[in-house]
Amino acid sequence: MAEVQKTTLSGELTQRFIEFVVMQAQNAALFLGQIPNPKTGEPEVNLDLARMFIDQLEMIQEKTRGNLTNEEAAVLRNTLSNLQMAYVEAAGEPGKARPPGAPGTTAQAQAPETTSPPKSTEPPPAATPEPSTSVTSAEPESRKKFTKSYGP
Repeated sequence: MAEVQKTTLSGELTQRFIEFVVMQAQNAALFLGQIPNPKTGEPEVNLDLARMFIDQLEMIQEKTRGNLTNEEAAVLRNTLSNLQMAYVEAAGEPGKARPPGAPGTTAQAQAPETTSPPKSTEPPPAATPEPSTSVTSAEPESRKKFTKSYGP
């Protein structure tokens, strides 16, 4: 009987973790201009705030390494990859990027990791991956697969 309750609790915690990641991703997407501001209805770009939410997700990924289910790890990896690519695009677009010398113009670009897509009953927000064929990596997960660079 305890096994069933433990499994149910574990499933609930997995769902809560995924909801947390999605909420952070939606906040980042809001400040990348992918989601319109609820008050104005217009897209808003604030690269500093977007970077803050992406950095928080990176910290969660690092601090929870080895303690996540495969589904949780895949959602977090895919979400981070998509947000990092969106950040690089937003920072590189002349209409969205700030003038040279303005605060927050430093971009940290990271290459995406390939993983299998998450399985969720909720519709994905704009920043989460679309279901596709699964791709697995032959490298151990502990190896760094990205580098940070500081843009112009």
